[in-house]
Amino acid sequence: MLSKLANLKQRIGTRTAFRAALGWIAAWAWTIAAGGGGLWLLWTEGPWPLTNGWFALLSGVSVCPATAWCLKKYAGVAVSGRARIAAAAFFIVAGKIALAVES
Repeated sequence: MLSKLANLKQRIGTRTAFRAALGWIAAWAWTIAAGGGGLWLLWTEGPWPLTNGWFALLSGVSVCPATAWCLKKYAGVAVSGRARIAAAAFFIVAGKIALAVES
């Protein structure tokens, strides 16, 4: 009975570790895709008028694991993964709205 319980805890821990690793990889992928794409847009289109580059760059920076680490280490603020994803989504939606208003 005890071995079944220990085995169950190990499987749950493995799933949690797998999901954490998958989230970390997805966060870095979004950082590179959105942040890099936003930086490229700023480089090619220029900073003014407001382009999607700013919003994509901010979306990539907000979801970046390094940003969360810096906030936790230097500001003492722990930001959850869900909050970072919500911030990234907010910046993307704000960029779409800004483009629609600008047009």
